[in-house]
Amino acid sequence: MKLTFLVLAVVLTLTCLPQPTTIHAQQKPEDLAQAAAQSWLALTDAGKYGESWEQAASAFRGAVSKNQWVDAISSARTPLGKMQSRKLTGAQYIKDPPNAPAGEYVVIRYATDFENKKDAVETISPMLDKDGKWRVSGYYIK
Repeated sequence: MKLTFLVLAVVLTLTCLPQPTTIHAQQKPEDLAQAAAQSWLALTDAGKYGESWEQAASAFRGAVSKNQWVDAISSARTPLGKMQSRKLTGAQYIKDPPNAPAGEYVVIRYATDFENKKDAVETISPMLDKDGKWRVSGYYIK
């Protein structure tokens, strides 16, 4: 009888303890893409252009060689100087946009100040890559 009571007490105690939740809020594509964009931008801000190519979407890497990318981004970013500030101004989810490979994209815009250029607009377009991860597929500065 004492053993039954002890077992019952343990079971009741365990069932009354707070249980960890196993339901995770599903993250929006815009949030996942923005995290990928920020990670990728950190590489470009640090001048790690070769690494930014390696971390880009497979479609990006298929469209431009590593050397071409390093030359292009270097000539675009070097005259601007160091990034001073960057503020998100918008993020829009787009599926199968025209003039791009089919897939899921998020177009993200930042208002960015560089040392030598204030009020620049950076547009970065992560896409959902073949392996299910968001990776940058396009980058433009105006």
